[in-house]
Amino acid sequence: MSSATHPVRANARVLSASLVGTAVEFYDFYIFGTAAALVIGPLFFPSESQAAQTLLALMTFGIAFFARPVGAIVFGHFGDRIGRKSTLVVSLLLMGVSTFLVAFLPSYAVAGWIAPALLCILRFGQGFGLGGEWGGASLLAVENAPKGWEARFGIAAPLGAPLGFLFANGLFLLLGLGLSEEDFLSWGWRVPFLASALLVVLGLWIRLRIGETPAFREAMHAAPPPRVPLGRLLADHPGAVLAGTVGVIACFSLFYLATTFALSFATTKLGYPRETILAIQLAADVVFAIGIVVSGWWADKTSPRTVMAVGAGLTVLVGLGFGSGLGSGSLWVMFLTMASALFVMGLCYGPLGAWLPGLYAVPVRYTGISLAFNLGGIVGGALAPFGAAWLAEHGGVAWTGLVLSAAGVVTLAGVLLAPRRV
Repeated sequence: MSSATHPVRANARVLSASLVGTAVEFYDFYIFGTAAALVIGPLFFPSESQAAQTLLALMTFGIAFFARPVGAIVFGHFGDRIGRKSTLVVSLLLMGVSTFLVAFLPSYAVAGWIAPALLCILRFGQGFGLGGEWGGASLLAVENAPKGWEARFGIAAPLGAPLGFLFANGLFLLLGLGLSEEDFLSWGWRVPFLASALLVVLGLWIRLRIGETPAFREAMHAAPPPRVPLGRLLADHPGAVLAGTVGVIACFSLFYLATTFALSFATTKLGYPRETILAIQLAADVVFAIGIVVSGWWADKTSPRTVMAVGAGLTVLVGLGFGSGLGSGSLWVMFLTMASALFVMGLCYGPLGAWLPGLYAVPVRYTGISLAFNLGGIVGGALAPFGAAWLAEHGGVAWTGLVLSAAGVVTLAGVLLAPRRV
C-alpha cells in the first residue's frame, strides 16, 4: 500500500460519511430546484403569467436559502457544544422528512392557497436542515485529515454536490423520457421526492457508524465548550464571518445560474425540451466534479486561498459571456457555457472545505463555517437566480452574466482580505 493512498484508505469510512451524506442532502435540495424550474410554477401558481410563474417558483426555491442561516445557527450551536456526529444525523433526518413530504402535497387546483403555503413550509424545513449539513460534513473530513491532505480530504463534502445533482437530474431525465407530459405533471415529478427516503436511510446508516473528530475531542479536553458559540464567534471572529460569507457567493451564483436558472430559461423562453437541457446539464456536471478534484489537489500544492482567488477571477470572465452563450441558439455553445461555469465553480467550491475551517477556532468552527456558507448562499443561491431572471425579462439574456461577474468581484475581495489565523 503506497503512502499516497494510505491516508484515504485509512479514513475511508469518514470520507464516505462526508461524501454520501452530503450527496443525499444535495439530492434533496436539487430535486426541488429542478421541480421549481419545470413544474412548481404551473402547479402551484397557475393563475399567473408564465413570467410570473417563473419568478414565483424561483422565490419559493429561494426560501430555503433564508432558512439555511437559521439552521446554521441552531445546528452550529449543538455541533460546537455536543459534537459533529449527532448534529449531522439530525440535520440529515430533518432534510429528508421535509423532502419526502413534498411528494404528497396537493396542487393549487386541489387545495387553493393552502398548497403553496405548505410548499413554502416544507421548503423552509429543507433549508433549515441543510443549514447544519455542509459545515459539519466538511469538518468531519478536514478535522480527520493528515497534515498536507486537508484540501484533498476537504473536497469530500463538495463532491457530494455533483453526485447529488447527477442523481436528481438523472432521475428527472428518465421520468421525462418515460412518461407523457400529462403523467409527468400529474404524478411523475413526485417520484424523486419519494425516492429520497431510500437515500436518507443510506446516509443515516453510514453516519451512525462513525465517531467524533480528533480536533473536537481535543478542544473538549482543553476547555469546556462556549455556552453560546454564536456570541463567541461574533466577538472573536467578526472579520472572518464577513470574509467567509462573501467568499462563497461566487460558487453559489455559478451553480444556480448554470442549473436552476438555465433550465428554467431554456425550457420556457427558448422552448427547448426539458430532456435536452437536463442531458446537457448532466454532461456539464461531470466537468463540475473534475473541477472540484483539480481544486483539491491544487490547493494542497499551493493553498486554498490561491485556488479560490483564481476561481473568483475566472468567474468574472465567465460572466461576461454567460448570457450570450445561454441564448446563442446552439446546444453546443450552451453546453460549453454551462460546463465552463461549473468547472470554474469547482475551483471556487472545492477548496472551501479547507479554507473556511482555517478562519475560525475549533470551539466555534461549526457555527462559523455554517453561518458564513449559508449567509453567502442567500446572495449567491437565492438572489442571484432571481436577479438573472429579472434581467432576462427586462434587459435580455445577455445581461444575466453580469450577476456572475459581480459575484466574482465580491468573492475575490473576501478571499484576499480574509484574516489569517496563525
